[in-house]
Amino acid sequence: MATPEEQAASMIANLPDKTGKPLGEWLELVGRTQLDKHGKIVIWLKAEYGIGHGFANLIAAKALESDRPTDPVADQYSGAKAALKPIYDAIVAFAEGLGDDVEIAPKKASVSLRRAKQFALITPATKTRIDLGLALKGEKAGGRLETYNAMCSHRVRLQMLEDFDDDVKGWMHEAYSRAD
Repeated sequence: MATPEEQAASMIANLPDKTGKPLGEWLELVGRTQLDKHGKIVIWLKAEYGIGHGFANLIAAKALESDRPTDPVADQYSGAKAALKPIYDAIVAFAEGLGDDVEIAPKKASVSLRRAKQFALITPATKTRIDLGLALKGEKAGGRLETYNAMCSHRVRLQMLEDFDDDVKGWMHEAYSRAD
């Protein structure tokens, strides 16, 4: 059985025979439309050119591929959330100073800070606030240290760089020390 990559390569090789154009020409046509959603591209290709769903799906996927790897952190702190980036940078710099075993693991919508286990989670929650989740199970919530969720038992809301103060750094240090 062929791998998905082999199947895609076979379909690309068959595009000229099955659709009348090689992939490059299809990509150029799609590019001229300025369509940026997979489903819209598929619908357009099927309606305008009578292309079968499989080939339309392949062309749409290739049209939306990017040669540059995505940077989740850059994506998280772009647009309306760009002003939060200095807070993120300060948190990461502090975390890196906790020890050489700190792993920074970006995800699509947040960044995990781990040691042997996750001890913090940085999430740009709104355009004006970062939620810093901390693994402080058993710690009493109060004031700025709120209860949160199963992965991070507590949360601190950070809206300005000044909010990342000695209290927050102390809680973060405690979470780091528990994650060994």
